[in-house]
Amino acid sequence: MKLIIAYIKPFKLDDVKLAVTEAGAQGITVMEVKGFGRQKGHTELYRGSEYHTDFIPKVKLEMAVPDAAVSKVTAAITQAARTGKIGDGKILVLPVDSATRIRTGESGDEVL
Repeated sequence: MKLIIAYIKPFKLDDVKLAVTEAGAQGITVMEVKGFGRQKGHTELYRGSEYHTDFIPKVKLEMAVPDAAVSKVTAAITQAARTGKIGDGKILVLPVDSATRIRTGESGDEVL
């Protein structure tokens, strides 16, 4: 079992949600976050004044998937979130040692 964490542009959320659901992800946790990488912020105009924003709004997705579905889900995220411009995001894949469903006490892949 793996935990997939993806950082994407906010307007791509609906496309990514549909793609990962079709690719086999059973559930997704979504968080609105801010950060920067190579994009290094941007300049905006507000009420006639320019100001620089260091942190760019992003959406963070987390989903636990079986090992067999990792490549399919990451490919789906990549294709659905890509715009071809800087700041499209990142995908991280982490191992999950164990998982337990609180309601039933089930553990392992049955939790997914």
